[in-house]
Amino acid sequence: MSVLLFGKGLLLGLAIAAPLGPIGTLCISRTLQRGFWAGVAGGLGTALADAAYAMLAAVGFAAFAAALSVIATPLSLVGGLFMIWLGWRGLAPKPLAAVAETGARDLIHTTTATFVLTIANPTTILSFAAIFAGLGLSAVGDGTKGAIVVAGVFLGSLAWWFFLSGGIALAKTRLPDGFATWVSRISGLVLIGFGVAALASTAAGLV
Repeated sequence: MSVLLFGKGLLLGLAIAAPLGPIGTLCISRTLQRGFWAGVAGGLGTALADAAYAMLAAVGFAAFAAALSVIATPLSLVGGLFMIWLGWRGLAPKPLAAVAETGARDLIHTTTATFVLTIANPTTILSFAAIFAGLGLSAVGDGTKGAIVVAGVFLGSLAWWFFLSGGIALAKTRLPDGFATWVSRISGLVLIGFGVAALASTAAGLV
C-alpha cells in the first residue's frame, strides 16, 4: 500500500511539473544562462511548493478548499506581479559569462523565486487539486500515508527538473550563438503574458 501511494505521489509530482508553462520556460532560461545547478535550484523551489500543496491536500480537501478560498485573490495578485517582474528582467538577460560566477547565494535566490512563483500560481492550485482527486488521493488517511504521498510528489517534481535541466545543459554546446538570449527574451514575454492574464482574471473576479 505504501509503495502504491508513493508511486501515485511520484506521478502527481511529474504531472504537475512537466507541462512547460512559465516555470518551465524560466527553468530553461536559467539553465542556459547560468548552468545546470541554476536550473535545478529553480526546480527545487517548484518541488517544495508542490510538496506544500500536497501536504495541504493530504490534510483534507475541506481544509484545502477553505484555505484557498481565503488566500486565492492575494496569491493571484502577488503571482501576477511577480511573473511580470521576472519577465521584465528576462527581457534583458545576463551574458553567458555569468555562468561561471553563479554562487550559493544566487542559487538560493533562484530557489526562493520559483517557490514564490509556483505557490502563487492559480493554475498550479487548480491542476494540483484536480490530479490529486483523479489519482484517488483525496482521502489518504493517517499522517504517515500523507507523508508518503508528499515525499512522492516532491521527488517526482524534482526528478523532472533534474531531467529538464540536464537535457538543456547537455544540448547547450550544440546550440547556435545567441540562442540563450532569445530563449530568455521569449521566457520573459511568456512570464509577462501569464502575469497580465493572472491580474486580469483577478480584477474580473473582484468586479
